[in-house]
Amino acid sequence: GVREVVISPGSRSTPLALAFEAHSNIKTWIHPDERSAAFFAVGLIKGSERPVAILCTSGTAAANYTPAIAESQISRIPLIVLTSDRPHELRSVGAPQAINQVNMFNNYVSYEFDMPIADDSKETIDAIYYQMQIAS
Repeated sequence: GVREVVISPGSRSTPLALAFEAHSNIKTWIHPDERSAAFFAVGLIKGSERPVAILCTSGTAAANYTPAIAESQISRIPLIVLTSDRPHELRSVGAPQAINQVNMFNNYVSYEFDMPIADDSKETIDAIYYQMQIAS
């Protein structure tokens, strides 16, 4: 499983970043520049031969991951990409720094999932569990 996460801090991704930081079995790395962070993660994977996750906030921050995601696809290495998009109601309404993140990496990833708004309902938990099964 994932033992390392490279985090590019941002307000939308803060809850996930804090959760990773609190997890005793996960080493976190902080890199404020998303492009550098993603390539750093590629290097970690090549050195350890284990999957590494990258995490960033929404908008163009996520787009900066694209070159490293393409490299990981070409190299066939297990890079897990986590981006924190705006709430669904703020999509396509002119919100600042908002771009369409759905299918952003479609040409370079083996699986992509747009998670529902977080809550603890059985439907949400079941949907996430189902997507995890498909992805693995």
